[in-house]
Amino acid sequence: MNPAFTLVKPTAARVPLVLDSPHSGTQYPQDFQAAVPRDLLRQAEDTFVDELYDSGPAAGATLIAARFPRSYIDPNRSLLDIDASLIDAPWPGPAVPSRKTQLGCGLIWRLLDSGESIYSRKLSVEEVKHRIVRYHQPYQRAVKDALDEAFDHFGAVWHINCHSMSALSSSMSEEGRAGNARADFVLGDRDGTTCERAFTAFVADTLKGMGYSVKINDPYKGVELVRAFSDPAAGRHSLQVEVNRRLYLDERTRDKTAGFAKLQKDIAALVTKVAAYATQRSHECAHAHGHHHHHDHDHDHDHGHDHKHHDHKH
Repeated sequence: MNPAFTLVKPTAARVPLVLDSPHSGTQYPQDFQAAVPRDLLRQAEDTFVDELYDSGPAAGATLIAARFPRSYIDPNRSLLDIDASLIDAPWPGPAVPSRKTQLGCGLIWRLLDSGESIYSRKLSVEEVKHRIVRYHQPYQRAVKDALDEAFDHFGAVWHINCHSMSALSSSMSEEGRAGNARADFVLGDRDGTTCERAFTAFVADTLKGMGYSVKINDPYKGVELVRAFSDPAAGRHSLQVEVNRRLYLDERTRDKTAGFAKLQKDIAALVTKVAAYATQRSHECAHAHGHHHHHDHDHDHDHGHDHKHHDHKH
């Protein structure tokens, strides 16, 4: 069993759709050594998001979910997003901290949304490297490999990066102030750069048709996992989907509420529609580009390719 992630392959005819849930992990490594109690750390989890999407494989999609918590190391960050103030020696590799590091939630988080410091100590370079090699890189590689395999098979791929968000913003949030009420769903395509606009519109319209309120790129545009592997012009489409926790979760206790079952059912319907969309569009793309991809619906199809792992140079 990989400590970094679970991967569930399609249980029905395979479609060019990959779902990944990077922030639903609840297995806290022994060497975390945080200074705040577990129930505070848990506020950072997108708890149960992997379960909300667990119908994906029955719709032909691949589902990947992190096992580790994002507060330990965040798989939705670039390896460059290093917070030097948290490390007890100079970082030996390149570091280009982003706004996320300024907010205290870069590759290794310094602060919780509520403003508490996670550590009362500095982390060693070795410790950070261990988290990268054992958790962060295997997770990102699993997502990349699943996307590459679908792309190789179908000539195009659609990717939903699955998250949940607090009902209200905090002072640490993107909005820069506390108490902002969020929509039911926020879709992020980094201002139209990570997927075809028609895909964002299709997901938005599908959710609105179910009665949900939807915003696009407000306040969440998407971070590393939608950026790193997307290339819409080449047929690689990634969309971040944030669902409001008030629809399914008691944020204080991290327990499911009565709304969980309905939301899970609606997300299953969304995934089924997205699977059909991706299948249809992949056929159109193949014809447009003159590709002749296998559509043998053998979801265990093995090309026998030797997938070499090219580390992304961000």
